[in-house]
Amino acid sequence: MRVLHFYKTYLPDSMGGIEQVIFQLSESGAQHGIDSKVLSLSADPNPSVMKVGQHEVHRARLDIQMASTGFSWSVFKQFREMAAEADVVNYHFPWPFMDVVHFASALNKPTVVTYHSDIIRQKNLLRLYRPLMSRFLASADRIVAASPNYLHTSDVLQKYLDKTRVITYGLNKAGYPQVDHERLNRWRQQLGDRFFLFVGVMRYYKGLHILLDALKDVNYPVVIVGAGPLEQELHAQATALGLQNLHFLGRLCDEDKVALLQLSYAIVFPSHLRSEAFGISLLEGAMYGKPMISSEIGTGTSYINIHNETGLVVPPSNTLAFREAMRTLWEDPARAAAMGVKAEARYRQLFTADEMGRKWTELYQELLEEKALSYA
Repeated sequence: MRVLHFYKTYLPDSMGGIEQVIFQLSESGAQHGIDSKVLSLSADPNPSVMKVGQHEVHRARLDIQMASTGFSWSVFKQFREMAAEADVVNYHFPWPFMDVVHFASALNKPTVVTYHSDIIRQKNLLRLYRPLMSRFLASADRIVAASPNYLHTSDVLQKYLDKTRVITYGLNKAGYPQVDHERLNRWRQQLGDRFFLFVGVMRYYKGLHILLDALKDVNYPVVIVGAGPLEQELHAQATALGLQNLHFLGRLCDEDKVALLQLSYAIVFPSHLRSEAFGISLLEGAMYGKPMISSEIGTGTSYINIHNETGLVVPPSNTLAFREAMRTLWEDPARAAAMGVKAEARYRQLFTADEMGRKWTELYQELLEEKALSYA
């Protein structure tokens, strides 16, 4: 079976959560006989075709970008040609330009939309886009949400319950690097044996300002891995608060990230807006058996992290509640360890890449069978 994934950005140009989901989906699908190809935009599409893992990546030239939406003239032709060879087209939402490409191509193939997130920030543009968005989602054969939490709290998805399915994201732990003792010891000497860890891009919805405020007048060691548009602002906030036990490490290679995941005491994930639709780095913490602290925002974060079971879930934007959750875990290592064990067990039960690949394969096959019946 041949599946075409279509999204505005992908590896190696961009390495965000959606890109990682597409990677895991493509790689896990290969274990179930699916030949995946990814089409995306790139400011420098040279080479235009490359291999990432076990799947091909095709890159069209990014001509212009406005309001986080990439546009390309050449992608229309590329998409039509690749879609003609595919058995199923898998769109990754949101990306308004994708809707235009879809309708301009007049597809007659089974289509599924992986619904990664509502549009949260661009509210004024959403008013203009809504008619096209509604037509696009109505045209899809299936829509897939990543958690029951998101399905139940999305006003958009409530309109398409009859064709929406839930398939959670999954990670393949075996695909993560093995870390040598020298690297572990080096980080242990630098950071100590117990620290809270955040991993992610410093974006507006990540709530890192809440985490920093929660650290005022306490001395819990916190390590922040990642960079992003709010980096300078967060450094300035930390200086103004006089935080002494906070470590900004910037972007790190996968080996160092895994070393810190293994060494960390607990994961802190203060995302406070629904733009955080799932939380891949939160799931990575569960995969490595770490207790978690997150906020209740009605998305997949509270499907990964179950309050008082795999960690603690607090109200969003509540500095005092977040600080108290950190204190609770810090002062009760036995409870924290038990939560970590349950977090890893939940990952193994629900969030492996193999489980994701199996469910997606069943969905693709279901769509092909429906299409075959429609021709009969």
